[in-house]
Amino acid sequence: TASISGDQHLLPYVYQAEVGGFFREAVDPYVRATAIEGDRGVVVDLNRTNPAKWTPGAANKPAFSGKPTDAVIYETHVRDLSIDSNSGIPVAHRGKFLAFTDYNTTTTQVVTNKKTKKKTVVKTKNPSGTSAIKDLGISHIQFLPIYDYASVTEAKPTFNWGYDPKNFNVPEGSYATKPADPVNRIMELKTMIQSLHDNGIRVIMDVVYNHVWDAGSFSQEQLVPGYFFRKTASGEYANGTGVGNETASERPMVRKFIVDSVKYWATEYNLDGFRFDLMGIHDIQTVNEVTAALKAIDPTIIVIAEGWNMGTLPDDQKANQVNIAKLNNVAMFNDQIRDGLKGSVFNATDTGWATGKISAAADVYAGIVGNTDYSASFLTKWTTTAPGQSVNYVESHDNMTLADKLTASVKGISPAGVAQLSQFASSVAFLSQGVPFLQAGQEFLRSKNGNENSYNADDATNSLKWSTKVKYAATTKYYQGLFALRAAHPAFRMSTTAQVKANLKFLKTTNDVIAYSLNGKAVKDKASTIVVIHNPNPGAATVTLPNKKKWEIVVKGGVAGTKTIESITAGKVSVAGQTTMVLTQK
Repeated sequence: TASISGDQHLLPYVYQAEVGGFFREAVDPYVRATAIEGDRGVVVDLNRTNPAKWTPGAANKPAFSGKPTDAVIYETHVRDLSIDSNSGIPVAHRGKFLAFTDYNTTTTQVVTNKKTKKKTVVKTKNPSGTSAIKDLGISHIQFLPIYDYASVTEAKPTFNWGYDPKNFNVPEGSYATKPADPVNRIMELKTMIQSLHDNGIRVIMDVVYNHVWDAGSFSQEQLVPGYFFRKTASGEYANGTGVGNETASERPMVRKFIVDSVKYWATEYNLDGFRFDLMGIHDIQTVNEVTAALKAIDPTIIVIAEGWNMGTLPDDQKANQVNIAKLNNVAMFNDQIRDGLKGSVFNATDTGWATGKISAAADVYAGIVGNTDYSASFLTKWTTTAPGQSVNYVESHDNMTLADKLTASVKGISPAGVAQLSQFASSVAFLSQGVPFLQAGQEFLRSKNGNENSYNADDATNSLKWSTKVKYAATTKYYQGLFALRAAHPAFRMSTTAQVKANLKFLKTTNDVIAYSLNGKAVKDKASTIVVIHNPNPGAATVTLPNKKKWEIVVKGGVAGTKTIESITAGKVSVAGQTTMVLTQK
């Protein structure tokens, strides 16, 4: 240890360690603030980084049960949201944390005077930015990495997803209005979080503890060579992540670092959840220590993760999908329903159940019940212990957007067809038991021009085109209706496998239609029974209902919500092709 008397707020510092007779210099691995570009640490008095209205603590967060099935997660990227010139966000805030503090913004459009040819920027009535997200009815925003990452020059930022950690406990400077000011980035991130909390939105942080930008130059490797990363038998860095290195979470001080880091973000920044990148690289004990520490801080914090089977740990130690029964309070992305609905993400032209491949129905059935142990006849590729462990989605930042996938896989599809199939595929995932998840812009048919790995593509490719929201307003409204319906009915949000097995019953159908009933009365729903019907056929299909009593149709065709569209008393109903119908009964 070393100590210096007096107030050392904003004092730059680095560590120097003698290793094998040589002196190595590195930034403090636990550093809280840095100079621009993150190469030198800065001493910081965190009390001086709090915004004027900063109100940390679980009691000051938006109301939330803490049950993952009550969440609706909206994934976005700080720069994506506002960088487009038509976003309506103030220029100074575009691509920055502060863009999420701008409310009541609308898109703009350039209008040319026919006589003078003069161009002027005109505001529209189309909500953009955070106001538009809030209107959608989501509960949580999940941000792609907002820690300090290496791939972007903070002084002159360009686009990158940010999955290349440099300083794990420091906010990314390129998202700050003054990246050279060590306090500014901390204060503006807190300002963003507080603003979202004030508007009823919780915040999830994407964390990447499984690898770093460059293992050789990373601070931990410089200070204690050979400890932080796994090595092969020949002494090279293990590469289970596919990006050159993988952290050794099973080692006590690496595990401690990960747990300490997550606790720091949860307390200092008042975060509401974490999304773990490539959690399968980590060991089970580390993940369980992480979730236990988070629940002790705030029981309503949720953790979601990529649970792919990767890395060099023994299979029984990996914190992945297959071992999810050994993990506490973790939900994992459900690639089975994702690919079942739209086709493999590794084959652009492959189709899924929602796009014509009826043989993929088994994957959809598994996803509808949250990949629970519902029935021995259900072929779950991995099995949850509760529906809240299944994150149900058809689009994320990885791979093609849903609209691009539909364009690539469905021959001759029209723009109207893309909209209809987007609504259909999404409705299946969003109404399934588990945790609904969507990528920003999915609600207005976001396209990245077919780019399936846009991590370092330009802003033109990655930015949210808010002006297209007007063109696809019907899809946005449809999503909004699905989320409102889900919020209004606990039957869509069952939290145990026993509830799902007892209260979700599949109905006998023909022509490959999937239909099921939900026993609302058993879970204190205002509807005694709910019936959900998904028709994948191009033409209409007739389905027999459980009884001939009065049914209220709340989802039909391109309309979804909680209001009755029409009432019927017949024992059968006709469902239009490639659409979802939902009926309720008191």
